[in-house]
Amino acid sequence: MIQISTEEDHVRREQGDFQDFVEGMNNKDVSFIDRLVDPNFVDHDPAPGQKPGLQGLKDLMQMFFAAFPDIHVTVNRLVADEDTVAGAVTTEGTQDGDFMGIPKSGRKISMTELHMMRVEGGKMVEHWGVGDGMAMMQQLGVLDQE
Repeated sequence: MIQISTEEDHVRREQGDFQDFVEGMNNKDVSFIDRLVDPNFVDHDPAPGQKPGLQGLKDLMQMFFAAFPDIHVTVNRLVADEDTVAGAVTTEGTQDGDFMGIPKSGRKISMTELHMMRVEGGKMVEHWGVGDGMAMMQQLGVLDQE
């Protein structure tokens, strides 16, 4: 029997890929990146100093895991179409290590982020993202709350 893939099937798959990415982050093991991210991955909104490609993404994740060992991402909302998924997430953690030149503070962060990923063949090929970095810097005590 020939199986016809519907747009609804694609949407479910893309949402599952996003959830798998978040689960990988919450497990704090960068091996999920090789499984879920294409070797030619492009991050259109890299973090300051983030190198391009897979290695840049792995380095970024390892930096977050070292600085915030209890980091946890919660998916608040997902929307998807045929090859793109967007998610609103909340990232929380305690800074128990140096982070981008900021010494360990023991402070907790809670940051809202929006991420959009384009997926081909079950792997993320492009990423766009925005987070409330200003709020995070305030929570870490680097910037005044006012």
